[in-house]
Amino acid sequence: MNKLFFPLVAACLLLYQVSAVAAGREEIDAYADEALETFYEQTQAGERLARNARGILVFPRVYKAGFGVGGEYGEGKLIVGGATAGYYNIVSASIGFQLGAQTKTQIILFMTDQALENFRASKGWEAGVDGSVAIATLGAGGTLDSNTLQQPIIGFIFSNKGLMYNLTLEGAKITRIER
Repeated sequence: MNKLFFPLVAACLLLYQVSAVAAGREEIDAYADEALETFYEQTQAGERLARNARGILVFPRVYKAGFGVGGEYGEGKLIVGGATAGYYNIVSASIGFQLGAQTKTQIILFMTDQALENFRASKGWEAGVDGSVAIATLGAGGTLDSNTLQQPIIGFIFSNKGLMYNLTLEGAKITRIER
């Protein structure tokens, strides 16, 4: 039997279990609000950027697991003008050396009207294909790289817990869901 069969089945089962307990609006809203509060506490630069963003996409809990073959799933919401403008899920799969599981929070800031419009008009938006996401890294004193500040889409990944470590959104597919 193929060496990847069992790891693939294990990753699929984990992601199925996570998606099977999909959150309702109230749960997504509560976790997303909590994630934003934590984000603002961790970086004042990020909070200033968020105030200027045209839209904020918050995935408070993104689950990732892998054993040779990996998968990732999370649900969140888009905030435009201070109000919820829709609910979304994020899904990705990967093959390669990986072992473990983790939970992380992902926040994507759409800094221009065009970037937000392109995202909202898509039927399934893929990071790195439909839009390039600049992953923010904090320097000394919590400052952001000036090159990152100029990008139309800026991503933050934090609260990594678990055995894996992956700071990328490349290849992640984001799709609107009904809640």
